[in-house]
Amino acid sequence: MTPIKDISFVNKKALIRVDFNVPFNGDSISDNSRILAAIPTINYVLENGGSCIVISHLGRPKKKDKKLSLLRIKHELERLLNLVVIFVEDCIGPEVKNASETLKPGQVLLLENLRFYKEEVAGDEKFAKELSSLADIYINDAYGTTHRAHASTSTIAKYFTEKSPGLLLEKEILSLKKVLESPKKPVTAIVGGAKVSSKISIIANMLKVIDNLIIGGGMAYTFILSSGGKIGDSICEPENLGDCQEIIDQAKEKNVKIFLPTDVIVSQSFSNNDKQKEVDIQNIPDGWQGLDIGTKTRKKFADVIKQSKTLLWNGPMGVFEMSSFQNGTEAVANAVAVATQKGSFSLVGGGDSVAAVKKFNVKDKISFISTGGGAMLESLEGKVLPGIKALQ
Repeated sequence: MTPIKDISFVNKKALIRVDFNVPFNGDSISDNSRILAAIPTINYVLENGGSCIVISHLGRPKKKDKKLSLLRIKHELERLLNLVVIFVEDCIGPEVKNASETLKPGQVLLLENLRFYKEEVAGDEKFAKELSSLADIYINDAYGTTHRAHASTSTIAKYFTEKSPGLLLEKEILSLKKVLESPKKPVTAIVGGAKVSSKISIIANMLKVIDNLIIGGGMAYTFILSSGGKIGDSICEPENLGDCQEIIDQAKEKNVKIFLPTDVIVSQSFSNNDKQKEVDIQNIPDGWQGLDIGTKTRKKFADVIKQSKTLLWNGPMGVFEMSSFQNGTEAVANAVAVATQKGSFSLVGGGDSVAAVKKFNVKDKISFISTGGGAMLESLEGKVLPGIKALQ
């Protein structure tokens, strides 16, 4: 891949695929992280004599929908760039062609939601070619969409001789390499979340590089059941018991230590205010369900994390959205922050883990927070992502 710094942008137009799929609260953007993440690449092109044509999707529209128009992003993008952004209510066609042809160096043109065209998701050649005709250089800076073979993330690249990952995508690729290819030992993966089924192939792939595997969240109960424990009414995937045993066997073969919870906070219902108590995870009574890791487990997990030099965290330790069951996830977030401040490299990814580091105010104490949920998971599985392959 050609780094962005090896390309001359003087008097050239760069088509930049970004990920502006941001959440809204009414009319205002509730989290601008994804827009903020794309600013360095846009600024780099502008500062080096080029102009930018910015393209993105927003939501999953079935047809044109004002609620999902990128016009709603325009004001925030202008504020962050501190310049006027030109907007066209389409992403292909004569009006767009005219706007791109008259674009001057230092200017930014924002186009309408790519997914207003079904051809985008279909990876359509004609649609991709028409988009490509707007610019001289293609930059993909939308890591969150690189696992999809869409027109603007994969098909389009073949129509450009000059193409590059943006500064954000470059950082994402390098951060994953730090964990998967050249990590400082010991390496610890912290895996949580509700379902073991969605993480089996990731764990299997990571056993090649990690020294410690911490398992928390709802998925821990399937592991406990597979080893003969009693989990009461806790969340579980009985169809994956064999997979759990296989992971345990493979870990032994590869000398990877697995750390499962030993105690948990249980409740009589999925509620913040019902009866709660702390019990041994191997003996959860019937009628009770585990919703967070217990006191001893928090300390054990934190000790392992603080002794690690490379950390990957994906998935919470419990139902951290409820105040009664947030302590386990908070303990892990704080431990990762402490380890990072002592010189460890930490990579956090996945919606819930990212939400947790923000909630517990350790966002600025993490080495790198990935912007791609599904893309990061597929990378960890060892898959080559279509959007990255297209740039090679």
